[in-house]
Amino acid sequence: MKIETAKQLRELYPSPSERAQRKQLPKLDVHCQRFIALSPFVVLASSGPAGADATPRGGPRGFVHAPDEHTLLLPDWPGNNRLDALTNILANPAVGLLFLIPGVDETLRVGGRAEIRTDAALLGPFCAGTKLPLSVIVIHVDKAYLHCAKALLRSNLWREDAQVDRSALPTANEMLTEQLGLTEQPESQEAMERRYRNALY
Repeated sequence: MKIETAKQLRELYPSPSERAQRKQLPKLDVHCQRFIALSPFVVLASSGPAGADATPRGGPRGFVHAPDEHTLLLPDWPGNNRLDALTNILANPAVGLLFLIPGVDETLRVGGRAEIRTDAALLGPFCAGTKLPLSVIVIHVDKAYLHCAKALLRSNLWREDAQVDRSALPTANEMLTEQLGLTEQPESQEAMERRYRNALY
């Protein structure tokens, strides 16, 4: 049976506990800010005319800044230049973020409205050597809450014995070469990683 209404959905699942309902905050409290300061990785979800998108963003711990309890600043460093998330934000400012900390099974979910800024005062604090991000995504926080550990416990994400050897998959370039029907010799995993590292910032 296809679930088509909220009533059908709620009949399928039990009601959330009072604790689960109350844990959503309208701002970033001290615990949320501490979580963000320790996180080197966040998934940014957005949607626009072409559909929904989720993009990984990473950096040193605390690379996303929280200047106050209602604001997040996410630098936009070089990527593939498709600009999927940025284009989505122009059409629909609603975004969701999922912060992870290696070794911690809980995650932090944040929702809000985003805008893309190029103000020098916003770019400056993210300077990496002599380079600046081209833009900063400013998120005006509407909600935030700590998400329970069940998903990461089920996945054993941080357990050493759950890690997959990279050789279990072809290299990214081998996969892309086949997907795109190219005839050129794909670069090695080592060459690709060197290229990536030379263009991180």
